[in-house]
Amino acid sequence: MSFLFSMKELLLGSTKLKSRVLLAPMAGVTDLPFRRIVREFGNFLMYGEMVASQAVIRNVRRTHKMMDNADDPLTVVQLVGADPDVMADAAKLSYDLGARFLDINMGCPVKKIVKSDAGSALMKNEKLACEIIRRVVNAVPIPVTLKMRLGWDAEHKNAPSLAKAAAELGIHMITVHGRTRAQLYSGKASWTDIRAIKEAVDIPVIANGDIVDIVSAKQALAESQADGIMIGRGALGRPWILRDIDNCLSNVPSEPDATQKRDVLMRHMRYMLEFYDEPVAIKLLRKVLMYYCYGIPDAAKHRQGITQLGSIAEAWDIAEKISVAY
Repeated sequence: MSFLFSMKELLLGSTKLKSRVLLAPMAGVTDLPFRRIVREFGNFLMYGEMVASQAVIRNVRRTHKMMDNADDPLTVVQLVGADPDVMADAAKLSYDLGARFLDINMGCPVKKIVKSDAGSALMKNEKLACEIIRRVVNAVPIPVTLKMRLGWDAEHKNAPSLAKAAAELGIHMITVHGRTRAQLYSGKASWTDIRAIKEAVDIPVIANGDIVDIVSAKQALAESQADGIMIGRGALGRPWILRDIDNCLSNVPSEPDATQKRDVLMRHMRYMLEFYDEPVAIKLLRKVLMYYCYGIPDAAKHRQGITQLGSIAEAWDIAEKISVAY
């Protein structure tokens, strides 16, 4: 499968991105500890967890903690909401708190978000979607990006028209998940459909959805002709995958060895324990350790121990056992 990156420089405002491989925003996953681990593998543009615009302006402590970027200049704050005034105010406050880039979420398919007319529900209301884009872009002096789906359902794939309007309103870059909202995460992402968005605008377009390894990355680029790719679930338990894909596209081999994988797991553990209070850390470590035991020998036995995890000492013990299995 042949592929070709766009020759246009991938710029966000005055920032030239060194890699065309991006980390997707994932609720409950792309927190600061996870982003610190991914950052160790390269200068990727990374999206933090989606944050509710209402919670931002209400100064909800947990939300502001989610926005912590530890002064990382390549972290994007993603806002979700359906009220133009609130979204604009949240954008201003995010900028005041140190955000260098903002993203507007018009792709989340989760029922709770859609029910509030936000996320991918905005693709059903282009007038409101455009008003939100206009207000957010005009509210801050930093680049604003947009993440969307192909449309609401198979009969309403309006991503090209919305992308064109967004570009005219000042959006700097658009990421497209190659599914409609109706699909949720079922079926297979259509990278070919993303090509229509690429052809509709002159700003960078990033392909997203089902890109989990080097093979799928090359295929997504070939079919979409996008300017870059965004990795989501493929990075779970494999934070080095962005570097591996980036290096492969540059013909540089980089699969980490067992010792390096062990070191990554242990550092991720330490970062989480530094960032979260112990009760929260224990809860989140159950999920994180599940990711790291994917594909190792006796994974089922390790998963059983993880579900019963009740202390930090037990978490370290399980991490040691997983690391030995590499």
